[in-house]
Amino acid sequence: MTDDEFLAAFEACRLDEFHHRDHVKVAYLYLRRHSLDEAIAKVRAGLQALAAAWKAPDDLQRGYHETMTQAWVRLVHLTLSEYGAAESAEAFCEQQPQLMQKTHLQLFYSPERLTTWEAKREFVEPDLAPFLHRRVRSST
Repeated sequence: MTDDEFLAAFEACRLDEFHHRDHVKVAYLYLRRHSLDEAIAKVRAGLQALAAAWKAPDDLQRGYHETMTQAWVRLVHLTLSEYGAAESAEAFCEQQPQLMQKTHLQLFYSPERLTTWEAKREFVEPDLAPFLHRRVRSST
């Protein structure tokens, strides 16, 4: 499936399954086409539509989670800003294996902060480390 086909299937809720890698791919594709704020809004709308289409349960462990969604879009944005784009969303995922680790958010959020209704319903800032964009430049 091409990037455009994948994004169209996501937007139409025509995907049979949706895993972490797919979240990263969707974030990447929207960030390639839109600003950070627009990408967050599009990922949010798409995930909420998918959850509704699948009748996903809504509790602290399952269903749409605003902070997790925004955190991953922000991490993809930072990575894209630092390392640049790839030839496809799949290639980006291959080139950035750290983003494939679902546990990566543990570097930024404590479980106590992330597993709350507040974090599920609205974006909360990380409590362990901020999302910083710092481009390292060569001194040569």
